[in-house]
Amino acid sequence: MASLLSQSGPALLRPIRIGAMDAPNRVLMAPLTRCRAPNHVPTPLMAEYYAQRASAGLIIAEATMAIGGGSAFTNEPGIHTAAQVAGWRGVTSAVHAAGGRIFLQLWHGGRTCHPLLNDGRQPIAPSAIAITSNPFRGPSGPVPHALPRAIDDAEIPDLIAGFATATRNARDAGFDGVEIHGANGYLIDQFTRDGSNRRGGAYGGPASHRIRFACEVVEAACAAWEPGRVGLRISPLGSGNSMIDSDPVGTSTLLAHAVHRLGIAYLHVLRADFMGVQKADLLTPLRSAFQGTLVANMGYTPDEAERAIGSGVVDAVAFGRAFLANPDLPERIRLGAELNAPNDKTFYGGGAEGYTDYPFLTQAQRDAVLQGAP
Repeated sequence: MASLLSQSGPALLRPIRIGAMDAPNRVLMAPLTRCRAPNHVPTPLMAEYYAQRASAGLIIAEATMAIGGGSAFTNEPGIHTAAQVAGWRGVTSAVHAAGGRIFLQLWHGGRTCHPLLNDGRQPIAPSAIAITSNPFRGPSGPVPHALPRAIDDAEIPDLIAGFATATRNARDAGFDGVEIHGANGYLIDQFTRDGSNRRGGAYGGPASHRIRFACEVVEAACAAWEPGRVGLRISPLGSGNSMIDSDPVGTSTLLAHAVHRLGIAYLHVLRADFMGVQKADLLTPLRSAFQGTLVANMGYTPDEAERAIGSGVVDAVAFGRAFLANPDLPERIRLGAELNAPNDKTFYGGGAEGYTDYPFLTQAQRDAVLQGAP
């Protein structure tokens, strides 16, 4: 494929300081739910998968349950038991042995959780509003989402403490940091946006109250480790899981200002809505509101990412599907080589197929690309 890298210089491949960590390039691996952790415990196959992708500037591992009893997928990993910490230690050891860096994404599904996966327990949410836009992906097929229970303010400190404990567990498991999952219609995002948060009091009503839960979780993670080891991911425009906000730019800008003051490692922004329901320029106001490392995600080609970084709109780009199918993505970008196509039938669950069997470039392919280069 033709590449702008040779024309405008490889901004995408330049080193960058991300919080307390140095990264060799700005090609980050986005967190990708793969559902290959039986009984929520990471496996050696997961270690192989992540180690294959160690050339990323930073790997952000998949959404991982910070607290027990909050499963929203079949076989997603957790970080709240000794067995899970030990399993993740195998992953981080493999990644570090391969020269990589890896953060763990900490998550609670909130109303996206389901009694089918949680011993019949009703899911929790800021308000008792069920998801209606899409079905729940159950172990035996799609089913309706459950009506959640609105949690009391008195329960919130325990949730925040759970994220702090998960942060310490991630550190003990050998991660380089954590990313707080405040996106995609999960619990923190449910608090932040007014379409899912209809409560009053300290955590509802105006945007300054709705962002409080996100800020307190991030602050707790910073206290449990250090700010330079904590990132936050947000999706202000995302409409999946019945999400919407009446002022997505204003709400996210307010949140960005707040977490900037905490000195976190980065802010990770999904720049658009997969569904195309809400549209706005997010990156310009967030670039002004957050003066730290700004990471963008969603549908970037390498050339577009090069332009975004080269112009200063963002500092790094996280690639999802491209990294899923191309374990050597930075090398392919450097050479301008063709990318493997992902197999969406193997995204969720299963074994090595569509997980650890995507091919690296061969030496013959490298030579062919170089011989065809101008």
